[in-house]
Amino acid sequence: MSIPITMRALQQMSFEGPQDMRLIDHAPIPRPGPGEVLVRVAAAGVNFADISKSHGAFRDGPRPPYLAGFEAVGEVVALGAEVTYPVPGARVVGVGSGAFAEYVALPAAAAVAVPPGWTAQQALGLTVNWPTALAALRTLGGLATGQTVLIHAAAGATGQAAVTIAKHYGATVIATASPAKHEAVLALGADHVLDSRGDDLAAEVSRVTGGAGVDLVLESAGGATFEASLAAAKRITGRVVVYGLAGGQAAVSNWELVYKHQVQLIGLNIGVLIQAAPQMFGEIMGELSALITAGVLTPIQPTVYDLADGPKALGELETRATVGKLALLP
Repeated sequence: MSIPITMRALQQMSFEGPQDMRLIDHAPIPRPGPGEVLVRVAAAGVNFADISKSHGAFRDGPRPPYLAGFEAVGEVVALGAEVTYPVPGARVVGVGSGAFAEYVALPAAAAVAVPPGWTAQQALGLTVNWPTALAALRTLGGLATGQTVLIHAAAGATGQAAVTIAKHYGATVIATASPAKHEAVLALGADHVLDSRGDDLAAEVSRVTGGAGVDLVLESAGGATFEASLAAAKRITGRVVVYGLAGGQAAVSNWELVYKHQVQLIGLNIGVLIQAAPQMFGEIMGELSALITAGVLTPIQPTVYDLADGPKALGELETRATVGKLALLP
């Protein structure tokens, strides 16, 4: 297969946010390094981490100008040194720098095969959103049958997966979303949906649970909502898994954990989990595979944008104007 020298890609020019992302047509095609594969991108996933990076808020994130995006699915077209699998021609999904482009280099060991019969677009989320939801709920969150979970941003890609998985494992789901998205969240099986922009979420959760609170909170909202998440969890036994900060940073002190919010706080970054606990990630992917085989998790159909419309897609995600997964097509 002939591989060109340059490609179209989205380049982040500054830390001024997605609006300062530009389409260029002369980016060099990356060369796969040892342990990497070169993938011709069929679709790239849009995530909140892309927005954080564009504002310079992502720890150890790239410095502008840089090629944006990190989640991609496509066909393997070249192998780096010491790589024997996946083979050229295989369809894979994975994470690697510069995914908002026509080609991207991905770590071979973490490249996941696209399930048979699935389109490239449908496979987006397999290595980001779905593993994050499962890790937050089960691996780290310890969710058990009969427990109650509070899932923020339930209309988003990770939130939708979390609602589906939590219901499968027998949990009561309290979800949050803006009112226009409530119907979509209820269709996933959520037992209760609260207004994510309500004045007192903690009081609403207390009302729904009869004052008991929830066993587990999936916290991705950040900002002022973080305090409500801590207050909604049961004292001592309640767990709060923090995997996002869409609404901005929020702090909790050791004094508050001793005297105000006696909860179990757990941080989750799926990229760090893949690197620091590869065996755990393998177990998560094995459980995801079983859920897919059982028909619990089914292919998604993201909202698609042309690569040139990447800034628009990220802007709409940043303002909470979207539902489900977003994809860019190079």
